[in-house]
Amino acid sequence: MSEKILVNNQIRAERVRVIDEEGKNLGIFSLEEALKIAKEKNLDLVQVTDKADPPVCKLIDYGKYLYWLQKKKKGQQKESKVKIVRLSFNISSHDLETKANQVEKFLTQGNKVKIEMLLRGREKGLENFAKEKMLKFIEILKGKMPIKIEGELKKEPKGFTIIIIKEKK
Repeated sequence: MSEKILVNNQIRAERVRVIDEEGKNLGIFSLEEALKIAKEKNLDLVQVTDKADPPVCKLIDYGKYLYWLQKKKKGQQKESKVKIVRLSFNISSHDLETKANQVEKFLTQGNKVKIEMLLRGREKGLENFAKEKMLKFIEILKGKMPIKIEGELKKEPKGFTIIIIKEKK
């Protein structure tokens, strides 16, 4: 966690805006009054933001709050994964459908998908055929779900790559 979370006696503001455990605004209190309210309810006074004037504090169970923050952080990390799906030069149309189903599964989980087609030996001489196969695969994906292409189809020394994400509605 980048910024330190201030709890109970660590809070330095003289006056604070207090939000109860249901999310209702109780109003602005002196720090002593806010701490007294928290103690009566058997909860902690946690400063959720210091950008407001006065700072906003919430009456919550601090242990549960830390757990929730960790879960939230973990959920955000999951989104940024890039899954790689490789297509071969001689892939059949049925196998393209199978790979498209796999890509669809990755996209619905919130991942980016990098599609690669590696070319070896004489296959490098037939780049146009490989490019057409990649574009055909992308058309199959567009038929399954709305997708967004990040950048163009790139020619790399070993073949072609493209990165796609699920289009947000």
